[in-house]
Amino acid sequence: MQGPRPVVLSGPSGAGKSTLLKKLLKDYENIFGFSVSHTTRQPRPGEVNGKDYHFVTREEMQKEIDAGEFIEHAEFSGNMYGTSKGAVQAVQAQNQICILDIDIQGVKNIKRTDLNPIYISVQPPSIDILEKRLRDRKTETEESLLKRLTAARVDLELSKEPGLFDLVIINDDLEKAYSELKEILLEEIKKTQESRKS
Repeated sequence: MQGPRPVVLSGPSGAGKSTLLKKLLKDYENIFGFSVSHTTRQPRPGEVNGKDYHFVTREEMQKEIDAGEFIEHAEFSGNMYGTSKGAVQAVQAQNQICILDIDIQGVKNIKRTDLNPIYISVQPPSIDILEKRLRDRKTETEESLLKRLTAARVDLELSKEPGLFDLVIINDDLEKAYSELKEILLEEIKKTQESRKS
């Protein structure tokens, strides 16, 4: 894989990944890029093929998975989702640091590839605080909230595995969490900025 090292960002829903990413993208415009995932689900209104997702059939996707073209893939509610090598390479070809927002299972799958990313886990200070954050969003039904909390408990338990992540950020103070995130990425950010000058 040519180009800057990708970044794998993992952590339960409500840990604050999106907030941290928004700050990063605002401070470092055009340095980071997102890979476009593949999915077998139907496009929702307004979604664009190749921009929001690569919408493919189950047959097409399975064929590419079997051919080893995917870094990671999973199935949720009957639909397949995944990240292809090509999708990451497309970001690297733009000389951007590719950000992969991936669940813990995906992290373990990527460990088996030659991607060599920087692995970062963003975690809430506690499950109670996570629950409060999710409730404050008011976007969840009680059932989906409990599902997310159960998933979060599993996620936090699995992420304790030694050596799984290069950095674990406990997000109880946004500014502190953000400076930790920036610090581990600074070297790649500098390299990317330098190689653009040349």
